[in-house]
Amino acid sequence: MFDTVCTIPLSHELFAQAVHPSEPIVSVGLASGHVYTYRLPAGASDSDDDADATLASESGFGQIETAWHTRRHKGSCRTLAYGYDGAYLYSAGTDGIVKAAHVATGQVAAKIAIPFDLSSGAVDAPSLIHALSPQTLLLGTDSSALHLYDLRALGPKASPKPQQTHHPHDDYMSSLTPLPPTSESTSGLSKQWVSTGGTTLAVTDLRRGVMVRSEDQEEELLSSVMVTGLSAKGTSVGDKVLVGGGTGVLTLWERGVWDDQDERIVVDRTPGGGESLDSLALVPEGVGPRGKIAVAGMGNGGLRFVKIGPNQIIDELKHDELQAEAVIGLGFDVTGRMISGGGKMVKIWHGKLATEQEELVGEQNGGSKRALDSDDDDSDEDSEEESSDEEKASKKRKKRKRSKGEQKGSGIMGFSGLD
Repeated sequence: MFDTVCTIPLSHELFAQAVHPSEPIVSVGLASGHVYTYRLPAGASDSDDDADATLASESGFGQIETAWHTRRHKGSCRTLAYGYDGAYLYSAGTDGIVKAAHVATGQVAAKIAIPFDLSSGAVDAPSLIHALSPQTLLLGTDSSALHLYDLRALGPKASPKPQQTHHPHDDYMSSLTPLPPTSESTSGLSKQWVSTGGTTLAVTDLRRGVMVRSEDQEEELLSSVMVTGLSAKGTSVGDKVLVGGGTGVLTLWERGVWDDQDERIVVDRTPGGGESLDSLALVPEGVGPRGKIAVAGMGNGGLRFVKIGPNQIIDELKHDELQAEAVIGLGFDVTGRMISGGGKMVKIWHGKLATEQEELVGEQNGGSKRALDSDDDDSDEDSEEESSDEEKASKKRKKRKRSKGEQKGSGIMGFSGLD
């Protein structure tokens, strides 16, 4: 389904990855606190009249540019998210600060001091950040807090307090998936979302707070993605949330029925317990075989493609052929290229166009106020190893395998501006 186009080597371990919603741009956050933003070659969907751009998209030839990079956080960069319209990149680190930066330049436009953990009085490290709408930013922390911020209150000198704080889980939030607005919505914006944390799934409403929390699933839930347009049979509305678990099982949850899972797909049958499904993404329409296909990034560096409906694995790839690093970053850019991240590299994949022949083959194969830190680029370099070591001792319990040594780049795309 996909061929490797390029590998981007990273100087430190990848902790966060975000793909721009409307431009061929990907950003990564590293254990050292650095944030890098890369611009990929334009694809056919960006320049339909440009034969060179189309060739670059389909063959992989082109040049990756480092748009900007900086040591954004004094501590690890835990999570990244693009704004609703893609104008800003939000990053959050173990220094307890959220920073909003202009995507084009990397210049910081606003900061938020994350409230301390009330139980310990210490910094409450972030676990997840998501821009729900042009007005609302969601931030999950290690203490299981979910803070809601009004983005209209952000400014260069302001550090707003959360408008609301909820605790949808007993453990840190591992994933968040917005629910599409209903037909009755007048704004067209999502106002509810599904989250996973520990061994439970929860649904939270923008105005009403936590509405539902599932039964204990007796395994860690790590990732999630929404699938719409499935066959509506009986009481099914055709919308399901897919959830990746810590033992290689993908569970399907019917929208509106949140107390327990609806179906199970065993993605990895390794004896003694399957590999964790650390990340999930939905393959765009027109890329690969027809139908609804999800790709799971696994704890051993594998990528497995699951066709929803038949509920069968139709393909598998390897993010890293040499070392078993968990795939913690997974997404598709605006041109349909898959971007996977884990360990010390990001890999770009080009999708094959859907054909009936490929589809047949696939089916056969089965509170407190604090001063905000500065934004000096690459400052305090001597503290990089200290921040990385500190993060190793206190980071989330999600499975992540580590490697020693640098990962070499490969592929046929050119690079510009890489250190």
